[in-house]
Amino acid sequence: MRAFAAVWLALAALFAALTPAQAHEVRPALVQIRETGPTAYEVVWKRPVVGDMALRLVPHLSGGALEKPPTLEQAAPGYVTRVWRVRDGPPLEGQVLEVEGLSQSVTDVIVRVTARDGRTLDHVLKPAQPKFTLSLAPAAGVAVPAYLVLGVEHILIGIDHLLFVLGLLLLIGPNWRLVKAITGFTVAHSITLALAALGYISFPSAAIEALVALSILFVAVELMPARRAAGGLAQRRPWLIAFVFGLLHGMAFAGVLADIGLPPDAAPQALLLFNVGVEIGQLVFIGAVLGLMAAGRWLWRARHWTTPRWAALAPAYLIGSLSAYWLIERTLAAI
Repeated sequence: MRAFAAVWLALAALFAALTPAQAHEVRPALVQIRETGPTAYEVVWKRPVVGDMALRLVPHLSGGALEKPPTLEQAAPGYVTRVWRVRDGPPLEGQVLEVEGLSQSVTDVIVRVTARDGRTLDHVLKPAQPKFTLSLAPAAGVAVPAYLVLGVEHILIGIDHLLFVLGLLLLIGPNWRLVKAITGFTVAHSITLALAALGYISFPSAAIEALVALSILFVAVELMPARRAAGGLAQRRPWLIAFVFGLLHGMAFAGVLADIGLPPDAAPQALLLFNVGVEIGQLVFIGAVLGLMAAGRWLWRARHWTTPRWAALAPAYLIGSLSAYWLIERTLAAI
């Protein structure tokens, strides 16, 4: 019983310590380089902003073009954008792109380079690998792993999305109904992710994030023993609840793609890869939780522990408290 209490207290402390930036996702930065001549190119740098504070990330090209003041600088919700227009600089081929401060962060940097002949090169800089050598010689096309990896990482560090999936799992249990619910969630967020990322629908991101928090709070309320005993809609038709709220989560997923953009010549492929990455991350999380649940049940039986009465309330209160905080915070931000 002490071990059980310690586990929940540790989880509560971990989630309570999460900052608002970690509550949703750490958005990636973007370096977009467009070659316009043998020694001419444009560099666009989009740096994430958390609240009123921009992450301390500084891009450098080994040729020195980015050490000069930018041609243009502007701020937008969630990002600060800088643009350098280089007219007579060293050729891009072979230059090293490095992002200072990336190794001390928990975000990624999407790199997109477009050559004069239209060939494109996509890459992802990570904290463990903050530099990259530009090479436009091969016909690169869209770098397939870039958007796939971005999708996996996006869901695995999206604490609110994972809490919603965790709530569904605890509400339904490891059975066939869980498969139907997760399928409904997947289909729904795939639809709105595609529509929003391709520009067919658009909603204020702050409002969407507030509604995502509301969806998690709804699931937390349904986890309460009294609600479970009443056998409400979430108990009878969990796939329907997962589908409806999955539409909201898909629009939130699309936010990261709207910020960094899709390759104009391969938007469907990049979108598909991002969505597949999200599903891979989601399945990894579900598998890990089911494994922990199985190990916990075995340990309880082996030690002959008695589960305390308050244990049935702990998941609902933990998930509910965090989602209520996010709902208030994001509603105020939307207003």
